[in-house]
This record gives sequence, structure tokens and C-alpha cells, in this order.
Amino acid sequence: MSSPQFTAEPSSSDSAERDATSGVPQPRPRASGADRATPVFDVIIAGCGPTGAMLAAELRLHDVRVLVLEKETEPVSFVRIVGLHIRSLELMAMRGLLDRLREHGRQRPAAGFFAAIDKPAPKGLDSAHAYLLGIPQQVIERLLEEHVIQLGAQVRRGCAVAGFTQDDGGVTVELADGERLRSRFLVGCDGARSTVRKLLGVGFPGEPSRTETLMGEMEVGVPREEIAAKVTEIGRTQQRFWLRPVGTGVYSVVVPAAGVGDRAEPPTLEDFKEQLRTVAGTDFGVHSPRWLSRFGDATRLAERYRVGRVLLAGDAAHIHPPTGGQGLNLGVQDAFNLGWKLAAQIRGWAPETLLDTYQTERRPVAEDVLDNTRAQMELHSPEPGPRAVRRLLTELMDFDEVNRRLIEKITAIDIRYDFGTGPDLLGRRLRDIDVKQGSLYGLLHRGRGMLLDRTGHLAVGGWSDRVDHLADPTAALDVPCVLLRPDGHVAWIGDDQQDLDDQLARWFGTPTDPDPDAVPSGGFRRAPH
Repeated sequence: MSSPQFTAEPSSSDSAERDATSGVPQPRPRASGADRATPVFDVIIAGCGPTGAMLAAELRLHDVRVLVLEKETEPVSFVRIVGLHIRSLELMAMRGLLDRLREHGRQRPAAGFFAAIDKPAPKGLDSAHAYLLGIPQQVIERLLEEHVIQLGAQVRRGCAVAGFTQDDGGVTVELADGERLRSRFLVGCDGARSTVRKLLGVGFPGEPSRTETLMGEMEVGVPREEIAAKVTEIGRTQQRFWLRPVGTGVYSVVVPAAGVGDRAEPPTLEDFKEQLRTVAGTDFGVHSPRWLSRFGDATRLAERYRVGRVLLAGDAAHIHPPTGGQGLNLGVQDAFNLGWKLAAQIRGWAPETLLDTYQTERRPVAEDVLDNTRAQMELHSPEPGPRAVRRLLTELMDFDEVNRRLIEKITAIDIRYDFGTGPDLLGRRLRDIDVKQGSLYGLLHRGRGMLLDRTGHLAVGGWSDRVDHLADPTAALDVPCVLLRPDGHVAWIGDDQQDLDDQLARWFGTPTDPDPDAVPSGGFRRAPH
């Protein structure tokens, strides 16, 4: 029997409820005088979680001056396992980070994600990384923070954003201690209770929590066989319940809470014992907790992802229950979509509407995630109606096409951005494929565009300072050529130079003077960095 896929990532929905009832702070007066000084930074990022750190890394690949502000003085110290899904693993591979993460993680089959319905992984998923990587939260946060520092970003801990003003030239950010900083853009990656979102005055509509679940890791005082038998018995009717071993004598524990309470207050060990006795008839002798938390099923989506020079990403833009383990992944994928576009704006080559495509592409993805988590939470209900629907869906998932569709949805490899009419591959991500120099993803570490050319007759010309060109007739593609954006999505398919030039201009702006050596015959060329 599979355990429900409530990943142990911090719940976004258990900390934002007061957003719906508290007044939204009004924007402060526009900056003037000293506040309009030349920006010291290009981008200030509020929050150094996985979303903020990944965004900083993407920006630094393009020499953007980045400051990351993190209100916590120290990284998290408790052990909490989070899961990286297929698309996030692909993105990490595209930036050369995956091997480092795999050293600290544990691979599991890409199965059982949707509402914890126990079905095997579909065969032949379209990815070289068709698995789940479980990794301790503090490890991924540490590795990503070290990575952005190595790339040259500044990270300041113990610094919280208290206010900001924006004008035509930039954003003045005020810290809690009164210090003022100036940057060209501000990005709120500061979580479900986002200060940046509230100060920006962006609405956060959605539904409040109706149910609440306790989650934690602790030691137990009864034999493993007794736990397994009780989990099997209770799991027949209660999906929001598990005890799963995560170490010697240590278990991950999930149990329904007594009701919806104050999520600002963490639960106690006694709360867990009481609810375990209520649901299972025993508290399993739990003791010595590593961490304790609670989450609800609140679901909210920011009305806008951008207001002027201020943007939102990750939990600051969307919250939902953790079922299916999509939250961290959704935020990291936001960062990859936004990073190269914001860098292009700062470096001066972005087409006029490029930065706006961040919202038009990513907000619908978040809407879809919110909908599928709503559906999954219904399927976790112990009520007769949802249980009947769950039984029916369990039968339908015996069809490979149904099972595959749901797994692709949860793992984000089904995403197709709307780039207009064209082949099905247009707007989708391109899996890692074999090329003559090894793997495609191994050539994407610098976050640039890529023309993958099987004809050898095309050129990137005046875009060679931002787009690489690989002429390889042996590339494992069933189309002549593809133009990849820095986030790995296919922006163009074809073999006509004029069509290619039109799409290069659409995504990569005005060309510079062409480099006559930009496309060596049958070779691969990067512009000097």
C-alpha cells in the first residue's frame, strides 16, 4: 500500500489564511530625492528558499547584480524530506546541478502521486529522469544557496523587507532595521504570507481551509509490524493518515487534526498523540519529535504576478495543499521561466512584451495545479461520495493512458505554453536527447538559447551573443531543427532561415552585428562570456 503523497515540504496553505481577512496595506508614496539614486543592484529577491535561490542563480548566469534577502538568520535545522519531480530534475540537469543533488537524495519510482492511488509508474515516460528524488529540505536549500553564492550573488540573512516604493527608474526597498536599498527590480519569493505581495496590494483570492492535517517526524515506541498492520487497516477508509519509516526508529506521521485552528501556532506532540488515539486507537508511543507542523487545504492564487518593477514567484503567488508534492516544484519552475526573461530586460535585449509572458505562461500552470490539488483533497475525504469516486478513478487508472496523463500532470512534463499554431512539440519542453557532444542538457548549463540544427544550413547570426548553435545531423530529433528558449521549451520548429529569424526576434530581441564565425560548419559555438 502506498503512502499518500503529501510531501513534507512546508505547507503554503497553512500560513496564509490571515491574508483573506486582514486589510491589504496601501502602497507607499512614490520615491523621490535620495530614494531615486542610481540602483546598486539590478534585482533584489525577498526570500532564499528554493524559488528565490534558483531565480538568483538564473539571473547570475547573465551577469545580473543580485541581492537575496532572507529574514531567517540561519538555514532550517530540522530534517524534512521534499520531493523533486521529473520536470524539476530536468531543469537541475540543464544547469549542471542534478548530480550534486542526487548524492544527497533517494530515487523512487514516479508512481502513486495522484491522491496516493497506488498504481505503478507508467512505462516509457518521456524523460531521461523519470523518477522522484526525495531529498532533505535543508540539504537542497544549502546546496542552492552555496550555488548562487559561487555564481556571485549576495545573500544577506536576518534581513526582512518592511516596505518599498517604486518609480520609473527602480525600486527602493526598506528593511526592518530601517536600511534602504535601491534596485531596478524586486521579486517577492517570500512565501505564503508574502510581505511583498501584501505591500504591492495584489489580491490573493481563493478558498480558506476546511480541513487541517498534522504532519511531523518523530520516534515511535512500538514494533514496526504493529504500525504496518494499523496503517493498512486505517488506510482503507482514511487517506490522510500514515506512519512511514524515514530512519532508524523515526517515522513520518500524518494524521487528521481535530479541526481548523490557528496555523500561526505549531502543533504540540500532545496534539499528535491525541489525534492518533482518536483515529487509530493508539498513539504508537510517539516521542522525541524532530519537527511538527500542520497544513490546511486553503487554495489561493495571486491576481497578478507583476506590478511595474515588482514581481511575485513561488508561494508568494500561489498556495495549495501539499498533496502530490507539487509546491516546491511549481516555485522552482516559476524561477526558471522568469529568470532569463528578467535578465533579458535588464541586459537590454528583451522584446517589449517578453517579461509579461512570465504571467501569461505561469499563472495558467498554477491554476491547473490548484485545480488538481482540489480534486485530490476531495479524493482523500472519508465521506461515502468521494470514496466512491476514488474507487472508480482507481479502476480507470488501470488504463495506462489515464495513469500516464495524471503522472505527467503532477510531474509537469505535460505543460505546453501557447506559442501559436504549430506541431504538438511547439511550446513544450524538449527532453534530454543524445547529441554528438554527449547530452543536450549538458550544453545548456549557461542558460542561453539553443538552435539545434540537423540540416547544418541555418545560422543564428546577430543573436549569437545570446543563442548557441549546434549543427548536428545525428541529433535524436524527428524534426529538422528546433529553437530552444533558455528554459528548455521549444520556441520554433522548421528549416527556413527567415522563419527562424522571425522567432529569434520574437524571443531574443534585436540582433547585434552578426559574428561571421558564429556557426562553424557542423560544429557548436558559444559567444564569449
